[in-house]
Amino acid sequence: MLRKPLLLKIFDAANMQRWNDKIRPVELRELDKQAHKMVIAYLIGKCEEDTEGFDWIEVIEGGMFEFLQRLVVTDLKPQIFYKIKEDRVRYAQLNRWVYEQLRPLISPLGDGFCARFRAYFEDEHETLNRRILNASHFYATKWEFDIIERANPNGYEIPKIKKDIQEKQEKYYDLRGMQKMVLYPKFRDFIDLCGELRFQIRWSHVNRVPKTSVLGHMLIVGMLSYLFSLEIGACRKRLINNFFSGLFHDFPEVLTRDIISPVKRSIEGLEELLKQYEKEQMEKEVYGLIPEEWHSEMRMFTEDEFSDIVTVEGKQITTTIDEIGAKYNSDEFNPRDGELLKTIDELAAFIEAFMALKNGLSSLDLQEAKNRLKERYKQKVVGGIKFGELFADFE
Repeated sequence: MLRKPLLLKIFDAANMQRWNDKIRPVELRELDKQAHKMVIAYLIGKCEEDTEGFDWIEVIEGGMFEFLQRLVVTDLKPQIFYKIKEDRVRYAQLNRWVYEQLRPLISPLGDGFCARFRAYFEDEHETLNRRILNASHFYATKWEFDIIERANPNGYEIPKIKKDIQEKQEKYYDLRGMQKMVLYPKFRDFIDLCGELRFQIRWSHVNRVPKTSVLGHMLIVGMLSYLFSLEIGACRKRLINNFFSGLFHDFPEVLTRDIISPVKRSIEGLEELLKQYEKEQMEKEVYGLIPEEWHSEMRMFTEDEFSDIVTVEGKQITTTIDEIGAKYNSDEFNPRDGELLKTIDELAAFIEAFMALKNGLSSLDLQEAKNRLKERYKQKVVGGIKFGELFADFE
């Protein structure tokens, strides 16, 4: 079962600064970069779904493996990291060392997950799925660099970095998703809109360390949803739906901002009104940026994200996570576990409050939120997972 040490390690990415040797008009953090990368991977992947060799599970897990690797090699400057990567022997040694650092944290996820982690870095063949992740990585890096360049127009290494990123990006222009991002402004607008969630800070009324953005929070919920789904034996489609529901569940907040729960619940009917406004704004501002055939899936990820749903005889119905496990845990039913997603969303909020208090911040709001969430999940079992035990780990 997923335990406290790995959860805290994942949140370390919110502390990891990027481009910290350059002038930055805004803070750029590793957690947000990885989240943006997976949003871009979704766009590129959707364009390659009918291509031989494409596999959403490999894209999702590959993104997670690279995220975990990055947590360990954070002190390596990118130029040094890619130099090591060119040397197969040294890169293999580096990845063995990375695995040894992570092994105590990921071993509770099972031998299968650990074996796939090791195999991912041992196999250097650039499959379609790995190419999608590489293209997404360089596009997200270029997105950040465009901000850095404006603040450092004549800075040291800036022309060299720009040329290097451009050359790396051009290697992936054969991917249909990359072609569309180059040719169609709407695709780029969608990525830019997601990028704005990097700058929306959660709990913005409370001073916290580390600060987490809405986009970073979305990736954490997506990854944890996937890992807990593995634990309950979810089918492939359920794994995919749970990951991307987590990754996009707060996307409408780019249109409304992060409104904290006490405010939403302070006035009767306000929460429902906000939800309706989100739907209207999504129709007006977002769906026109992506192909129409993706709309129903994006609605599932963003508009009714906390409902347990399946598709039976072409009709989407609401059910429970226990029923999904017993009757609908098959790709043909296109299942998604909304209750699990809601639980993980609140687990992430609980850890955010826990870490801020642990780091010495005194806040009545944080303490009350932490105590309230711990009490709410004290005896909670979701899909067979005893979340009460996991919340209790943090005491």
